[in-house]
Amino acid sequence: MKNLEGRVAFITGAASGIGLGIAKACGKAGMKVIIADVRQQAIDEVLPYFQEKGWPVHGIQLDVTDREAYAKAADEAESVFGKIHLLVNNAGVEVPARPLWESTFEDCDFIVGVNIQGILNGIITILPRMLKHGEEGHVVSTASESGLSVVHNCALYCMTKAAVIALMETLASDLQGTNVGASVFCPGPIVGNLRATSKEVRPQHLQNDSDPVPPAPAADQEMPEFDFSKLLMSAEEAGERVLRGVRRQDLYILTHTEFKEGLRKKFDAILRAFPDQPINDDFIKLFSFLITNPIYETQTTPGPLKTE
Repeated sequence: MKNLEGRVAFITGAASGIGLGIAKACGKAGMKVIIADVRQQAIDEVLPYFQEKGWPVHGIQLDVTDREAYAKAADEAESVFGKIHLLVNNAGVEVPARPLWESTFEDCDFIVGVNIQGILNGIITILPRMLKHGEEGHVVSTASESGLSVVHNCALYCMTKAAVIALMETLASDLQGTNVGASVFCPGPIVGNLRATSKEVRPQHLQNDSDPVPPAPAADQEMPEFDFSKLLMSAEEAGERVLRGVRRQDLYILTHTEFKEGLRKKFDAILRAFPDQPINDDFIKLFSFLITNPIYETQTTPGPLKTE
Protein backbone atom coordinates (compact mmCIF):
# COMPACT_ATOMS: atom_id res chain seq x y z
CA MET A 1 0.00 0.00 0.00
CA LYS A 2 2.14 2.85 -1.27
CA ASN A 3 -0.42 5.65 -1.38
CA LEU A 4 -1.35 6.54 2.20
CA GLU A 5 -2.64 10.09 1.69
CA GLY A 6 -6.29 10.34 2.71
CA ARG A 7 -6.51 6.66 3.69
CA VAL A 8 -7.97 5.54 7.03
CA ALA A 9 -5.85 3.85 9.70
CA PHE A 10 -7.46 1.96 12.60
CA ILE A 11 -4.85 1.47 15.34
CA THR A 12 -5.41 -0.34 18.64
CA GLY A 13 -3.46 0.49 21.77
CA ALA A 14 -2.81 3.81 20.08
CA ALA A 15 -2.99 6.22 23.00
CA SER A 16 0.59 5.64 24.17
CA GLY A 17 3.88 3.89 23.42
CA ILE A 18 4.43 2.18 20.09
CA GLY A 19 0.77 2.56 19.12
CA LEU A 20 0.97 6.32 19.52
CA GLY A 21 4.21 6.36 17.54
CA ILE A 22 2.48 4.53 14.69
CA ALA A 23 -0.51 6.87 14.91
CA LYS A 24 1.77 9.90 14.65
CA ALA A 25 3.51 8.43 11.61
CA CYS A 26 0.14 7.82 9.99
CA GLY A 27 -1.00 11.37 10.71
CA LYS A 28 2.24 12.76 9.32
CA ALA A 29 1.70 10.71 6.16
CA GLY A 30 -1.68 12.35 5.61
CA MET A 31 -3.85 9.50 6.86
CA LYS A 32 -7.07 9.77 8.83
CA VAL A 33 -6.35 8.13 12.17
CA ILE A 34 -8.60 6.17 14.49
CA ILE A 35 -7.01 6.00 17.93
CA ALA A 36 -8.55 2.97 19.61
CA ASP A 37 -7.59 2.31 23.22
CA VAL A 38 -9.23 0.88 26.32
CA ARG A 39 -8.19 3.98 28.33
CA GLN A 40 -10.48 6.92 27.57
CA GLN A 41 -8.36 9.36 29.59
CA ALA A 42 -5.28 8.44 27.56
CA ILE A 43 -7.22 9.00 24.33
CA ASP A 44 -8.36 12.41 25.52
CA GLU A 45 -4.78 13.37 26.38
CA VAL A 46 -3.35 12.61 22.91
CA LEU A 47 -6.13 13.88 20.63
CA PRO A 48 -5.07 17.56 20.97
CA TYR A 49 -1.63 16.73 19.52
CA PHE A 50 -3.23 15.57 16.28
CA GLN A 51 -5.75 18.39 16.24
CA GLU A 52 -3.01 20.99 16.65
CA LYS A 53 -1.17 19.43 13.69
CA GLY A 54 -4.34 19.56 11.62
CA TRP A 55 -4.34 15.77 11.22
CA PRO A 56 -7.77 14.11 10.98
CA VAL A 57 -8.24 12.02 14.12
CA HIS A 58 -10.98 10.28 16.05
CA GLY A 59 -10.77 8.43 19.34
CA ILE A 60 -12.71 5.28 20.23
CA GLN A 61 -12.62 3.56 23.60
CA LEU A 62 -12.21 -0.15 22.84
CA ASP A 63 -11.47 -3.31 24.76
CA VAL A 64 -10.05 -5.53 22.01
CA THR A 65 -11.24 -8.67 23.84
CA ASP A 66 -14.88 -7.52 23.47
CA ARG A 67 -16.07 -8.72 20.07
CA GLU A 68 -19.37 -6.87 20.13
CA ALA A 69 -17.62 -3.64 21.07
CA TYR A 70 -15.09 -4.23 18.27
CA ALA A 71 -17.85 -4.45 15.67
CA LYS A 72 -19.38 -1.23 16.99
CA ALA A 73 -15.96 0.46 16.89
CA ALA A 74 -15.50 -0.54 13.26
CA ASP A 75 -18.96 0.82 12.45
CA GLU A 76 -18.11 4.09 14.21
CA ALA A 77 -14.79 4.42 12.40
CA GLU A 78 -16.49 3.96 9.03
CA SER A 79 -19.24 6.43 9.92
CA VAL A 80 -16.64 9.08 10.80
CA PHE A 81 -13.97 8.58 8.11
CA GLY A 82 -15.31 5.98 5.66
CA LYS A 83 -13.55 2.84 4.47
CA ILE A 84 -10.73 1.44 6.61
CA HIS A 85 -7.49 0.79 4.70
CA LEU A 86 -4.90 0.07 7.38
CA LEU A 87 -5.54 -2.07 10.44
CA VAL A 88 -2.80 -2.03 13.07
CA ASN A 89 -3.34 -4.63 15.78
CA ASN A 90 -0.99 -3.07 18.31
CA ALA A 91 -2.78 -3.45 21.66
CA GLY A 92 -0.77 -5.76 23.88
CA VAL A 93 0.04 -6.53 27.50
CA GLU A 94 2.62 -8.31 29.61
CA VAL A 95 2.41 -10.28 32.84
CA PRO A 96 4.93 -10.63 35.70
CA ALA A 97 8.10 -12.47 34.70
CA ARG A 98 8.40 -15.83 36.42
CA PRO A 99 8.95 -19.51 35.58
CA LEU A 100 5.99 -20.82 33.61
CA TRP A 101 4.96 -23.30 36.31
CA GLU A 102 4.60 -20.43 38.75
CA SER A 103 2.30 -18.47 36.44
CA THR A 104 -1.37 -18.22 37.31
CA PHE A 105 -4.37 -19.04 35.17
CA GLU A 106 -5.25 -15.37 35.53
CA ASP A 107 -1.91 -14.50 33.90
CA CYS A 108 -2.71 -16.92 31.08
CA ASP A 109 -6.23 -15.66 30.44
CA PHE A 110 -5.20 -12.00 30.56
CA ILE A 111 -2.25 -12.17 28.18
CA VAL A 112 -3.80 -14.63 25.73
CA GLY A 113 -7.03 -12.64 25.69
CA VAL A 114 -5.33 -9.40 24.64
CA ASN A 115 -2.23 -10.52 22.74
CA ILE A 116 -3.82 -13.29 20.68
CA GLN A 117 -7.60 -13.12 20.87
CA GLY A 118 -7.56 -9.33 20.58
CA ILE A 119 -5.67 -9.57 17.30
CA LEU A 120 -7.97 -12.29 15.98
CA ASN A 121 -10.95 -10.10 16.87
CA GLY A 122 -9.48 -7.20 14.92
CA ILE A 123 -8.70 -9.24 11.82
CA ILE A 124 -12.00 -11.14 11.72
CA THR A 125 -13.98 -7.93 12.36
CA ILE A 126 -12.24 -5.47 10.03
CA LEU A 127 -10.43 -7.44 7.31
CA PRO A 128 -13.67 -8.60 5.59
CA ARG A 129 -14.69 -4.93 5.33
CA MET A 130 -11.35 -4.10 3.70
CA LEU A 131 -11.66 -6.96 1.23
CA LYS A 132 -15.24 -5.96 0.43
CA HIS A 133 -14.43 -2.37 -0.52
CA GLY A 134 -11.67 -3.67 -2.77
CA GLU A 135 -9.27 -0.76 -2.37
CA GLU A 136 -5.62 -1.21 -1.46
CA GLY A 137 -5.17 -2.10 2.18
CA HIS A 138 -2.84 -3.61 4.75
CA VAL A 139 -2.91 -5.37 8.11
CA VAL A 140 -0.06 -5.02 10.64
CA SER A 141 0.09 -6.87 13.95
CA THR A 142 2.63 -6.06 16.64
CA ALA A 143 4.58 -9.07 17.90
CA SER A 144 8.09 -8.72 19.34
CA GLU A 145 11.68 -9.82 18.93
CA SER A 146 10.77 -11.99 21.93
CA GLY A 147 8.54 -13.96 19.60
CA LEU A 148 11.60 -14.82 17.52
CA SER A 149 14.09 -15.44 20.33
CA VAL A 150 12.82 -16.34 23.79
CA VAL A 151 13.57 -14.51 27.03
CA HIS A 152 14.18 -16.21 30.39
CA ASN A 153 11.09 -16.38 32.64
CA CYS A 154 8.83 -14.83 29.97
CA ALA A 155 7.18 -17.94 28.52
CA LEU A 156 3.67 -16.49 28.31
CA TYR A 157 4.79 -13.28 26.62
CA CYS A 158 7.09 -15.09 24.19
CA MET A 159 4.39 -17.64 23.38
CA THR A 160 1.80 -15.01 22.49
CA LYS A 161 4.24 -13.05 20.34
CA ALA A 162 5.41 -16.20 18.52
CA ALA A 163 1.75 -17.00 17.85
CA VAL A 164 1.25 -13.56 16.31
CA ILE A 165 4.22 -14.13 13.98
CA ALA A 166 2.80 -17.45 12.73
CA LEU A 167 -0.64 -15.89 12.42
CA MET A 168 0.57 -13.02 10.25
CA GLU A 169 2.79 -15.23 8.09
CA THR A 170 -0.25 -17.38 7.32
CA LEU A 171 -2.49 -14.36 6.80
CA ALA A 172 -0.01 -12.87 4.32
CA SER A 173 -0.03 -16.17 2.44
CA ASP A 174 -3.83 -16.30 2.41
CA LEU A 175 -4.06 -12.71 1.15
CA GLN A 176 -1.88 -13.34 -1.91
CA GLY A 177 -3.81 -12.26 -4.99
CA THR A 178 -5.87 -9.65 -3.13
CA ASN A 179 -5.40 -5.89 -2.70
CA VAL A 180 -4.56 -6.35 1.00
CA GLY A 181 -1.12 -7.09 2.37
CA ALA A 182 -0.01 -8.27 5.81
CA SER A 183 3.03 -7.64 8.00
CA VAL A 184 4.18 -8.65 11.44
CA PHE A 185 6.03 -5.99 13.44
CA CYS A 186 8.72 -7.44 15.72
CA PRO A 187 10.24 -4.53 17.63
CA GLY A 188 13.21 -4.68 19.93
CA PRO A 189 13.54 -2.28 22.89
CA ILE A 190 11.35 0.78 22.25
CA VAL A 191 10.58 3.69 24.56
CA GLY A 192 7.15 2.90 26.00
CA ASN A 193 5.07 2.12 29.07
CA LEU A 194 3.91 -1.48 28.54
CA ARG A 195 4.45 -2.53 32.15
CA ALA A 196 2.45 0.37 33.55
CA THR A 197 -0.40 0.12 31.07
CA SER A 198 -0.62 -3.66 31.53
CA LYS A 199 -1.24 -3.14 35.24
CA GLU A 200 -3.68 -0.32 34.53
CA VAL A 201 -5.90 -2.21 32.08
CA ARG A 202 -5.87 -5.65 33.77
CA PRO A 203 -9.47 -6.50 34.74
CA GLN A 204 -10.29 -7.08 38.37
CA HIS A 205 -11.39 -10.67 37.80
CA LEU A 206 -7.98 -11.48 36.28
CA GLN A 207 -5.89 -9.88 39.03
CA ASN A 208 -3.39 -11.99 40.99
CA ASP A 209 -3.44 -12.10 44.77
CA SER A 210 0.25 -11.11 44.65
CA ASP A 211 2.98 -10.69 42.08
CA PRO A 212 6.61 -11.77 42.37
CA VAL A 213 9.01 -9.22 43.81
CA PRO A 214 12.29 -9.02 41.86
CA PRO A 215 15.34 -9.77 44.01
CA ALA A 216 17.29 -6.75 45.19
CA PRO A 217 20.84 -6.49 43.86
CA ALA A 218 23.59 -7.46 46.26
CA ALA A 219 24.96 -4.57 48.29
CA ASP A 220 28.40 -4.96 46.77
CA GLN A 221 27.11 -5.41 43.24
CA GLU A 222 27.88 -2.48 40.97
CA MET A 223 25.15 -1.75 38.47
CA PRO A 224 26.51 -0.59 35.10
CA GLU A 225 25.43 2.87 34.06
CA PHE A 226 23.83 3.24 30.66
CA ASP A 227 22.32 6.17 28.83
CA PHE A 228 19.13 4.37 27.85
CA SER A 229 18.12 7.29 25.65
CA LYS A 230 20.85 6.13 23.27
CA LEU A 231 19.87 2.47 23.47
CA LEU A 232 16.08 2.54 23.20
CA MET A 233 14.44 3.43 19.90
CA SER A 234 11.81 6.15 20.08
CA ALA A 235 8.19 5.21 19.49
CA GLU A 236 8.08 7.77 16.69
CA GLU A 237 10.92 6.05 14.83
CA ALA A 238 9.23 2.70 15.38
CA GLY A 239 6.09 4.15 13.82
CA GLU A 240 7.99 5.36 10.77
CA ARG A 241 9.50 1.89 10.36
CA VAL A 242 6.02 0.36 10.43
CA LEU A 243 4.80 2.68 7.68
CA ARG A 244 7.90 1.97 5.61
CA GLY A 245 7.11 -1.73 5.95
CA VAL A 246 3.54 -1.12 4.82
CA ARG A 247 4.71 0.77 1.75
CA ARG A 248 7.29 -1.91 0.95
CA GLN A 249 4.82 -4.76 1.54
CA ASP A 250 7.28 -6.31 3.99
CA LEU A 251 6.30 -9.58 5.62
CA TYR A 252 8.53 -8.85 8.62
CA ILE A 253 9.14 -5.37 10.03
CA LEU A 254 12.19 -5.43 12.31
CA THR A 255 13.98 -2.67 14.19
CA HIS A 256 17.34 -3.68 15.65
CA THR A 257 20.02 -5.35 13.54
CA GLU A 258 21.77 -6.27 16.81
CA PHE A 259 19.40 -9.27 17.08
CA LYS A 260 20.52 -10.75 13.77
CA GLU A 261 23.40 -12.90 15.02
CA GLY A 262 21.35 -14.31 17.89
CA LEU A 263 18.61 -15.34 15.49
CA ARG A 264 21.19 -16.90 13.18
CA LYS A 265 22.22 -19.15 16.09
CA LYS A 266 18.59 -20.12 16.68
CA PHE A 267 17.93 -20.94 13.03
CA ASP A 268 21.21 -22.86 12.81
CA ALA A 269 20.17 -24.87 15.87
CA ILE A 270 16.90 -25.80 14.17
CA LEU A 271 18.71 -26.90 11.03
CA ARG A 272 21.15 -28.97 13.11
CA ALA A 273 18.21 -30.76 14.70
CA PHE A 274 17.11 -32.38 11.43
CA PRO A 275 18.20 -36.04 11.25
CA ASP A 276 21.12 -36.80 8.94
CA GLN A 277 19.27 -39.10 6.56
CA PRO A 278 18.48 -39.40 2.83
CA ILE A 279 15.86 -37.08 1.27
CA ASN A 280 12.74 -38.71 -0.19
CA ASP A 281 11.94 -36.88 -3.44
CA ASP A 282 8.42 -38.34 -3.58
CA PHE A 283 7.75 -36.96 -0.10
CA ILE A 284 8.82 -33.50 -1.28
CA LYS A 285 6.49 -33.68 -4.29
CA LEU A 286 3.52 -34.84 -2.23
CA PHE A 287 3.99 -32.51 0.74
CA SER A 288 5.52 -29.46 -0.93
CA PHE A 289 2.76 -27.28 0.54
CA LEU A 290 3.98 -28.23 4.02
CA ILE A 291 7.70 -27.94 3.30
CA THR A 292 7.85 -24.32 2.20
CA ASN A 293 5.70 -21.30 1.45
CA PRO A 294 6.40 -18.79 -1.34
CA ILE A 295 5.45 -15.93 0.98
CA TYR A 296 8.93 -16.12 2.51
CA GLU A 297 10.51 -15.29 -0.85
CA THR A 298 8.76 -11.91 -0.95
CA GLN A 299 10.87 -10.40 1.86
CA THR A 300 13.73 -8.12 0.81
CA THR A 301 16.23 -6.15 2.88
CA PRO A 302 15.38 -2.52 3.71
CA GLY A 303 18.10 0.09 3.92
CA PRO A 304 18.61 2.67 6.69
CA LEU A 305 15.44 4.52 7.65
CA LYS A 306 15.29 7.93 5.99
CA THR A 307 13.53 10.54 8.10
CA GLU A 308 12.92 14.19 7.45
